[in-house]
Amino acid sequence: MRLVIAEKHSVAQAIGQALGGMENHDGYITAGGSLISWAQGHLVNLVMPDAYEGEAWADPHWSMESLPIAPTSWKWAVNREKGADKRYRDLVALASRDDVDELVNACDPDREGEAIFRRIMLHAGIRKPAYRLWVASLDEHAIRAAWDSMRPESDYQGLGDAADARAKADWLVGMNASRAHTLAYHRRLSVGRVQTPTLAMVVDRDMRIENHVPQPFWHVEAPMGDWTLSSERIENQASARAALSMANSSDFAFHIESVERKREHDVPPRLYDLTGLQKDMSKLHGLTAARTLAALQSLYEWKLATYPRTDSRYVTRDDLDMLRSLVSDERADGFIDPAARPSTPRLDLTVNDAKVAGHTAILPTPRVDKGSLEDLGTDERLVLIRVVRRMWEAVGDDHVHDVATVKAIADAGWLERHMGQAGSELAELRFSSRSDQTVSMGWKAIEQAREQEPDDSKDSGPRNVIPADLAPGATLPPVPQGGCRLEEGRTQPPKPFTEATLLAAMEHASRYVEDKELKAALDDDESHSGGIGTPATRANIIEQLVHAGYMERKGRQLRSTAEGRLLVKVVTPELRDVKLTAQWESMLSAIEHGGGNEDEFLGRIGRMCAELPARVRTMAASDEGVKAVETARAQNSCGPCPRCGKPVVKTGSIWQCSTNKSRKTEDGRWVQAAGCGFKLFGQVAGKKLTDSMVRRLLAGRKVKASGLKSRAGKTFDAYLLIDRIKGVRLDFDGIGRKRG
Repeated sequence: MRLVIAEKHSVAQAIGQALGGMENHDGYITAGGSLISWAQGHLVNLVMPDAYEGEAWADPHWSMESLPIAPTSWKWAVNREKGADKRYRDLVALASRDDVDELVNACDPDREGEAIFRRIMLHAGIRKPAYRLWVASLDEHAIRAAWDSMRPESDYQGLGDAADARAKADWLVGMNASRAHTLAYHRRLSVGRVQTPTLAMVVDRDMRIENHVPQPFWHVEAPMGDWTLSSERIENQASARAALSMANSSDFAFHIESVERKREHDVPPRLYDLTGLQKDMSKLHGLTAARTLAALQSLYEWKLATYPRTDSRYVTRDDLDMLRSLVSDERADGFIDPAARPSTPRLDLTVNDAKVAGHTAILPTPRVDKGSLEDLGTDERLVLIRVVRRMWEAVGDDHVHDVATVKAIADAGWLERHMGQAGSELAELRFSSRSDQTVSMGWKAIEQAREQEPDDSKDSGPRNVIPADLAPGATLPPVPQGGCRLEEGRTQPPKPFTEATLLAAMEHASRYVEDKELKAALDDDESHSGGIGTPATRANIIEQLVHAGYMERKGRQLRSTAEGRLLVKVVTPELRDVKLTAQWESMLSAIEHGGGNEDEFLGRIGRMCAELPARVRTMAASDEGVKAVETARAQNSCGPCPRCGKPVVKTGSIWQCSTNKSRKTEDGRWVQAAGCGFKLFGQVAGKKLTDSMVRRLLAGRKVKASGLKSRAGKTFDAYLLIDRIKGVRLDFDGIGRKRG
């Protein structure tokens, strides 16, 4: 008998239905003479360093001397979160049954899916013949076809080796880099192959915004009735005023150099992958990527949407019948304007078998109808509406619009009459106008009231309608004297990142890589998601950066903090560069396809980690490193130290003088090595201090605290005052009687 292991319960159900005769049991399904069960994501993971007994770097008290962390024999452990350990035990029990003589890996057809299955079997020590069910669609015909053409699991050894190598390399870099930088700079610094380059993108954007110096420029605007000719940018004010004076002269006229007219067809957008949906939900409704993923996960669990963590924007040809059934009245009423519904949905636009490696694009399920929205929370309702509308957009008609572009120069007759400096200056100046008129809304009618990001919501002004009879060679009559005007503008800095634009930057990170081969390796999505991170992890990476205090949300914007800028400033250059991921993907691809070796790859990563301590020490001791830390301390200061006057900063759950440094003694204790020693702990008499309270205390102010507790457990109120010896002292003057 075969045991089939899918990655998720929903996939196991689909396989069971395809094989026929499905019956549900506790923790597994029987169908077609096989047992079918499911994992729950990664059930087996690499352990933390402290699990390696006997290694110097297993000591919970970190030291630079114990680095690098370099396991000679890797250890794995069962994931203990959210019932994963029970799922593991159930799978091992099924795989160990005497009547199970063959295994089938039906996990997602990608690198991570391969890793999930292999780690379970290797950790459990189960060695039975195994086959690979490689199927991207949950359509019954597709599953049966894949079932009949299964290949031995050994044929996918390269993919498994690449998955193993990637996991171990990420572990090595994360553990070594985080510890080395934390120890060198005496502050907790978290470094990762994906999160640090992501943070670097935000820091670079913020620095360019702050360092931007606006430069003025001018345009001459010539009104022509229902349309306007606008000059190219003029960067000198005197020249701009001279051009305006000339354009306003009584005998000035424009010569039409060219008129280009074309009817443009904007094809429908593709279906959603997770990142695309997260970007649009951020633009339209201000939802964070994490909120969008959580809402979509709920819809998936309620069987109202298909698998959320997909990086595909297409379906396979086997899915067409399913999509055809979805494009019906049940998914139109309550979701879209009936008048916007395409008369003949173009289903073929959504099909591309080659672009569906794991799961198909996100779609509603047949269960969805108008009534589905009634009991949903706000986020789930907004996400489901958008998923349904994108389905209709993707199969809709083209958006058709007529675009006309006019280019003009000063009339030759005027130039001949003014052959001096005035004529020569204006002869160099070009004017243009553009009109865009909708012929048919097409797919854009599905959601006409689409909100824009705040920076894009400015009134576009009156419509520009270029006359239908305007032709090249025409000479326009002079503009009434004084009718032309000068419009001043200023160069703008780049826009701050939003959740949507940062997700896009992660998805298309190859734009930051110059080498063509490395760029191609980063874009290749055959066995991994293109860019850095995956659709399933990008939201979490952003949340981790915010939670760690390296980024913060300001409205819809994501901005770097002083601590985030410090990290990017002091981290070794390769760890903040997306080029590292590109190099990895190039080598991992070679491993997958038999042209590379996992041991050689990990050896290269190990050598990089071995060099980290010395490199980080050198950078920390450099003038630039010291200056970066001092700048961050000043920016993060909660106020002056009552002992020495230097900035007090928050480190973990305590506030302490920025001059403080600790060292580890031979017997394993941590002692004060430098600094005045002032510390302010996170609680006073059971009351948690806040940043605001500490800032007021360091400013010399009294802070009233209620609900303090004595050692005897009695509750009381008191004023808090800063104390240069104890940190904080209590003051009862004017507070009234204690409360029992």
